[in-house]
Amino acid sequence: MLFPHTVIPLHIFEPRYRALVRDALAGDRVLALSQLEPGWEGNYGGRPPMLPMMCAGVIVWDEQVEEGRYNILLQGVSRIRMTSELTTEKAYREVLAEVLPDVPYEGPEEEQLRQAVFELAGRVPPSFAENLLPVAARAQGGMLADVVASAVIPEPERRQELLAELDVRKRLEGVLEDVGALIGRLQPLRPTGPLN
Repeated sequence: MLFPHTVIPLHIFEPRYRALVRDALAGDRVLALSQLEPGWEGNYGGRPPMLPMMCAGVIVWDEQVEEGRYNILLQGVSRIRMTSELTTEKAYREVLAEVLPDVPYEGPEEEQLRQAVFELAGRVPPSFAENLLPVAARAQGGMLADVVASAVIPEPERRQELLAELDVRKRLEGVLEDVGALIGRLQPLRPTGPLN
């Protein structure tokens, strides 16, 4: 699942998604990732209903590999809400959607989340903390919530809830709650070198 302000690697191997990437690369390089509504498993090859909240992204790097497959890096640009699905003969699905930009927000939840991320950094491997800390130190508002959610929340249903939350304050609160729960489950890592 893709959040705005984040980058994810994707390996594209299904024929319909190879066609989607090929067409995106020939055009504006934009595509959207969506989740399917619960119960999709029996109709994956067809057109099971999609959840309306999605994330639009731009392909920032691509590599075509054997058998027409692709490796891509997709950068999240904005939340979008599907307004309708287009009827098309293409193997992949196309939708009309409205862009849902974040409303700027500055409140105490932002600094609380930032501090929780700093505390979390002392409980995770240094390689993970080194990637998250610089972004958390600079990001603000909705971007902070999205970047942290993408990095630390693995459950697809919870990620979808946060993607669908348009109120930045509520999103910050939700991610803060999840980070707090994670901190509660992890023990602080002991220093490995001499203490100064």
